[in-house]
Amino acid sequence: MAQRMNTWLTAELRTDADLKVIAKRQKEFEAAVKTGNHLQMSEANKQFHLAITHAGKNLCLASFYERLLNQGQRMLHLHFEYLERTHEGYLLTDEHNQMLEAIRAKNVDLADELAHAHTRQFQQNCINFMRRNCTTDVSLGRPKAAE
Repeated sequence: MAQRMNTWLTAELRTDADLKVIAKRQKEFEAAVKTGNHLQMSEANKQFHLAITHAGKNLCLASFYERLLNQGQRMLHLHFEYLERTHEGYLLTDEHNQMLEAIRAKNVDLADELAHAHTRQFQQNCINFMRRNCTTDVSLGRPKAAE
């Protein structure tokens, strides 16, 4: 929800200077993706989303969202690893470009829709990764110590 609110505000309130910063951060993310370095990719992704957040001009929401992004960086590594291992998903680079274009056009509804889809894709990839890698040896039966 925080990402959607920030993206919506940015589409409504952004300036040309904000657009330049967001576009620069997106290019930095694309460059980081080419390195394959998860730490660089994660940081560049965070900076892209922070650029959108700051352009929304709501300091309280920006502060809250920055804390979420900091926590999300840990999970983002799962997302990257899932993509590398399975080749079932895709990096969200194109979605970043679509979000930037919706913000540029001040298309609040499309920006919101894209932000929502972006968050859902990330969430689903993390869940899929956990299902494949963390639950195969877990017994869901009653623990023997509880008997």
